[in-house]
Amino acid sequence: MKKMGGRGARRVSSALASLGTSGRVVLAAVVAGALLLSPVGCDWIWGRGKGASASRQEVTGYHCPMHPEFHSDKPGKCEICGMNLVPNEKPAATPAAQKGHDHAGMEEMTGMPGTGAPAEAPGTVVVSAEKRQLIGVKLAPVERRALTKAIRTVGRVEYDERRIVHVHTKIDGWIHELYVNATGQPVRKGELLFSIYSPQLVSTQEEYLIALRGREALRKATTPEGREGGEALVRAARRRFRLWDVPESEIRRLEREGKARTYLTFTSPIEGIVIEKQAFEGLHVTPGTDLMTVADLSMVWVNADVYEYELAFLREGQPVTLTLSYLPGRTFTGKIAYIYPYLKEKTRTATVRIEVPNPDGILKPMMYADVRLESPMGETLTVPDTAVMDTGERRVVFVDRGEGRFETRDVEVGRRAQGYVEVLSGLAEGERVSVAANFMIDAETRLREAVGGGAHAGHGAPGGGEKPAGPSAEPPAPPGEHAGHGKDGRR
Repeated sequence: MKKMGGRGARRVSSALASLGTSGRVVLAAVVAGALLLSPVGCDWIWGRGKGASASRQEVTGYHCPMHPEFHSDKPGKCEICGMNLVPNEKPAATPAAQKGHDHAGMEEMTGMPGTGAPAEAPGTVVVSAEKRQLIGVKLAPVERRALTKAIRTVGRVEYDERRIVHVHTKIDGWIHELYVNATGQPVRKGELLFSIYSPQLVSTQEEYLIALRGREALRKATTPEGREGGEALVRAARRRFRLWDVPESEIRRLEREGKARTYLTFTSPIEGIVIEKQAFEGLHVTPGTDLMTVADLSMVWVNADVYEYELAFLREGQPVTLTLSYLPGRTFTGKIAYIYPYLKEKTRTATVRIEVPNPDGILKPMMYADVRLESPMGETLTVPDTAVMDTGERRVVFVDRGEGRFETRDVEVGRRAQGYVEVLSGLAEGERVSVAANFMIDAETRLREAVGGGAHAGHGAPGGGEKPAGPSAEPPAPPGEHAGHGKDGRR
């Protein structure tokens, strides 16, 4: 057997020597092709051997789940956010990619050019059931619902400026007696406030009495001009009383008694509370002296500040609900009377004036109240607001495509209310979106894009083949220069 083996080896050597260099190259190519087409060769190519399987199971590196661009060859923490690094994993093959393939290596090349396997849509990531449960993925449907925008703010109770009256005289004089002598004292309409002595008033009363007596005498005159002259004198005296704000009751008393009074009394023009008092007995007053201020508290204003982005939900006449923290169970209702047409520079808020009835006087000026304004938005297409990721330039959601596949989709959103956001475009009713763990899915998407970009970068032209390197290949541009340009920037 040894002799036969030796003779065979010598014969093969002689045959190879007689073939020459070109013959040996052709023979080597034939043998290599036969090995590649054999089952053993396929197993070796697609990693079905024990060594390949073991190498795939080895950990080749680690990455940060929140920052996929950070890689390390050993366990540790991310230098950006401090999270623990996780082992690199290859994307799980989809059932559609696995169907019809006999080799494990082909299953891992889903979507590769020339493999015949369907590729996932751009922006789609596959998350296994175990990982979905681990990161807490939750889904919610895209559906139509009626939303109501609720705005809560704090309001401050103020006086109704239209129900404030300043009491003062239009003549010179001295205060003789005060009938209301304390700030905060309630008064009724027509109630006596103070009496005043004024020489002008005394002389005017006497002139009025003379005019009344003259009118009676002229009524017996034979000519109409004489009777009209008596009436004109009375009207002129009465007009002077009215210009001085002398109450009508005092004028009638003067006509009835026919005697001038030394002191003239002034009454309250409205019912309310005396909020300011500068009147004192013996005080000399002039037409410019403000003696008392009376405010009617049966209706009050509540001024509330709202942010500029909330103004679109408000309108005049809109109902408002108010509550007091120290008076639980009691609710006050009012309406928006006016929205001020400017903002406060420091707070970037606008003031809304609310009119609230206050018949029992519980609401007092300078109180604080909790204000709630509700604005119906109608029925619209919505998703939970946690489903939308705002990148600053894009609004992104992850749409569930089934079997752990999530599609990244841009959407246009509108108003937000009650934990939901209005969807203007990008989603259809009935679709399901992820509402939890979106940052983890986003990190997974970025990782797959980074890995996928590196894997496909070497495939070159769309045909799946690489561009052959040869003499015709353009050499790389030197550092600091663009391809096809010289140092001076010209071609």
